Amino acid sequence: MIGCAAGFLNVPKIKGSHNAMKSGMVAAETVFDALAGGGEGDGVLDSYPERMRASWVYRELRQARNFRPAFARWGLLGGTLYGGFDLKVLGGRAPWTLHNRHADHTRLKPAAQTPVIDYPKPDGVVSFDRLSSVFLSNTNHEEDQPVHLRLKDETVPIAHNLALYDAPEQRYCPAGVYEIVRDADDAAPRLQINAQNCVHCKTCDIKDPLQNIEWVVPEGGGGPNYPNM
Repeated sequence: MIGCAAGFLNVPKIKGSHNAMKSGMVAAETVFDALAGGGEGDGVLDSYPERMRASWVYRELRQARNFRPAFARWGLLGGTLYGGFDLKVLGGRAPWTLHNRHADHTRLKPAAQTPVIDYPKPDGVVSFDRLSSVFLSNTNHEEDQPVHLRLKDETVPIAHNLALYDAPEQRYCPAGVYEIVRDADDAAPRLQINAQNCVHCKTCDIKDPLQNIEWVVPEGGGGPNYPNM
């Protein structure tokens, strides 16, 4: 796997495009050398993983390998303290490696076990609403293209996610793609997917409790077009 599909994100820096691009360059160099050498068969590209391990991408991500697992293990405060110690004091050269013990989608708590948080409304100065932020991303999808966010079972969002978790897809999506709507006061709720707003973070694919949402590549490669990048 190469590019963003391989997850080359440096979590502390929240940057990964450079790593994804470098992995594509390494893959291209591997293919070029294989073709130049007249290689044939499935084994000609076996050197790609070794080349990635020898690149600066591997060194960068290895230094940050413990950052995200620390938050999963010790929470916000503990993860922050450990992350600072690991990166600033040890320089990412800790002799141990922390591992993620659970998939993210298994860690959601039922709505009945969690407090209802009354978030203040965005003030337009320091905090902003999600749709305004989506507008700044210059996200563009053709309105009539096939929806790239697919449901394996269309009954799950209401029968399971809404009933047990109060529809978490409304909250973990940063772009307001998922909405529980009722067409009338007495109408049954339904899930509305505003796929044209998707910024392709894939959180829904990763976090959905029953892994019922499947993200696929949109038609024409549509999506965010962040300026000045």
